[in-house]
Amino acid sequence: MTQSVTRNSYDVVVVGGGAAGLSAATALGRARRRVLLVDAGEPRNAPAHGVHNFLTRDGIGPLELQRLGREEVRRYGGEFLAARATGASRQDGRFRVETTAGGVDAARLVVASGLSDELPPVPGLRERWGRDVVHCPYCHGFEVADQALGVIATNALSSHGAWLFRQWSDDVVFFQHTAPELPAERREELLARGVRIVEGEVVEVVSTDDAISGVRLADGTVVPRRVLVVAAPVRVDSPVLDALGLAREPVVVGDVEIGEHYPSGPGGATSIPGLHLAGNVTDPMAQVVTAAGAGLVAGAAVNAGLIAEETAAAVARFRTTS
Repeated sequence: MTQSVTRNSYDVVVVGGGAAGLSAATALGRARRRVLLVDAGEPRNAPAHGVHNFLTRDGIGPLELQRLGREEVRRYGGEFLAARATGASRQDGRFRVETTAGGVDAARLVVASGLSDELPPVPGLRERWGRDVVHCPYCHGFEVADQALGVIATNALSSHGAWLFRQWSDDVVFFQHTAPELPAERREELLARGVRIVEGEVVEVVSTDDAISGVRLADGTVVPRRVLVVAAPVRVDSPVLDALGLAREPVVVGDVEIGEHYPSGPGGATSIPGLHLAGNVTDPMAQVVTAAGAGLVAGAAVNAGLIAEETAAAVARFRTTS
């Protein structure tokens, strides 16, 4: 990402250059705001072959989508800083964002720094993440259709993944691994759909010629598979939000905690005035297209807040002169 900072004071600083951050910066640039986007260039989806379910962009590489997004931000006057945001403070209604390339300040702050996936410590798994180790049927299901799939269960929701991925393949194995015992009803559903259930812990992902060939169980058995599904817990780590005092909260689906997020409300608004969130940092379930939509909504909300503030100041001046 080209560094093109021309000042150290902006209307809005956006932290995070994925779909959500780029969309927020584009909306704000189109609203003729002075916008700086700070990004370290480490997108969560970089290992993936392509972005899916993004209308007119289906299959585009994640890094190519970012490149096009940056072009759009620049088209509307947005600037970029290739750096990691390391902290922030708020004083007199303005934000000071500290980065590895220096500090900048702004009237409003949008954080769209995403999340990370906490993969189980199975040797050979992380190396295949985003390629033939996947997590989302709507992100990857079509691309892995009709292959030998294996679902490595880590919690009570993993069986739901097997239940869903069965739509794309009739060869699905559910590895019980470290998850709780399946409820009788879900076990019956999976068996009725032809999903094979394998007890025992997975101790290694076996790869051959740069592709998964199977999984090794604790008893030494190797079960041939071509694609693995892992619903990894999600973690957020924002030194900016932590420094501002925004607390993380658990994400619970049903009665299963699947990770954490920073909470936000309509328009990405938070309990800290002028601070808005967008994308996976606040909505772990958001796909690329919905993260982009959230970025637009956050950008519009930020602009509306600035207009309200500017209008109030204009009214005060008007009253003193009329």
